[in-house]
Amino acid sequence: QVQLVESGGGLVQAGGSLRLSCAASGSIFSVNDMGWSRQTPAKQRELVAAITSDGSSIYADSVMGRFTISRDNAKNTVYLQMNSLKPEDTGVYYCKGAIATGQNDEGDYWGSGTQVTVSS
Repeated sequence: QVQLVESGGGLVQAGGSLRLSCAASGSIFSVNDMGWSRQTPAKQRELVAAITSDGSSIYADSVMGRFTISRDNAKNTVYLQMNSLKPEDTGVYYCKGAIATGQNDEGDYWGSGTQVTVSS
């Protein structure tokens, strides 16, 4: 069993910052790509940012320059630093990890989500 647990969401005013964390635990052989997606009222779930195990990252155009994804491989944890937040960033943020539980057994695992609300 693998669990991903997010934390760090909350209510913030426009222009403010939040830092999300997501820790993977359980029967983990290796953690490969990790990332954050969000579900907003206006859109389907969209990828916000992702990072490979060696630190290469990608971002959605809408968050480029404002959000930074990072990870601590020793802790199986991924972070999302969100600065200059806008009301349209409001939504439920989900962590995802490509995690191997054995040498040839990798699957995608999701956290249960954390709410981010940005007030105008």
